[in-house]
Amino acid sequence: MTGFFRRLGDDRYLSTEHTAGPWSTESQHLGPPSALLVRELENCAPRADMVLSRVVFEVLGPVPVAELTVSASVRRPGRSVELLVAELAHDGRPVLRAQAWRISRGDTAAVASEFSGMLPEPPACPRMEIGDDWSCGYLAAVDWRSVDGSMFTAGDAIVWGKPLMPTVEGEETTASQRLFTIADSASGVSSRLDIRKWFAINTDLSVHLHREPQGSWFALEASTVIGPGGVGVATSVVHDLLGPVGRTAQSLYVRER
Repeated sequence: MTGFFRRLGDDRYLSTEHTAGPWSTESQHLGPPSALLVRELENCAPRADMVLSRVVFEVLGPVPVAELTVSASVRRPGRSVELLVAELAHDGRPVLRAQAWRISRGDTAAVASEFSGMLPEPPACPRMEIGDDWSCGYLAAVDWRSVDGSMFTAGDAIVWGKPLMPTVEGEETTASQRLFTIADSASGVSSRLDIRKWFAINTDLSVHLHREPQGSWFALEASTVIGPGGVGVATSVVHDLLGPVGRTAQSLYVRER
């Protein structure tokens, strides 16, 4: 295992087989390309006095396991708040776009929200069972541990995940990149439908962070609701080993196969 992506020079990256989603070896799971865009956002006019507070991804089409180009810019500069944009493209066609708010650091420890109850740590949790026909690409490139439920049992679930390789080969991966490698899996681990009979495809992913992520392990305390008109919503509370760090939401296109 080398990395989810291999740098080719300038803004070009080669997707490795570890990015492939469970449905096709030719299309990526959204986790690795989300992390690649977050890496680009982190490196876009970086400021040590600011942190990412929210990132929204719009899925513009399947992300192929192929050569991709990445770009990012500051759309709305500011002293305390900035808006960044980043885009992933294949053969000149955008396939994934992100917008991110970056907020200046401040000391709010005296009024920070408290939480009760810690999740069992990953070593105390069993590995999530993955069938032989699914054990490839992205799913095999993450160490999955089940707290309650799993990707292959219907209903709400709590699952730990740790990427087993860097976002880009030969580079140190940040905690934020690791979190975003995992975040898109909330709809999968909390699916209420038999995936052999139903599609539940997310059109977007939004992640709101209330503090900076820490470490390598991230848990999704995930839930999915399905409406009567072909639309669903998957949400999760994201944890690191210190406790909750943020929340995610995904809109779902739901259809019978």
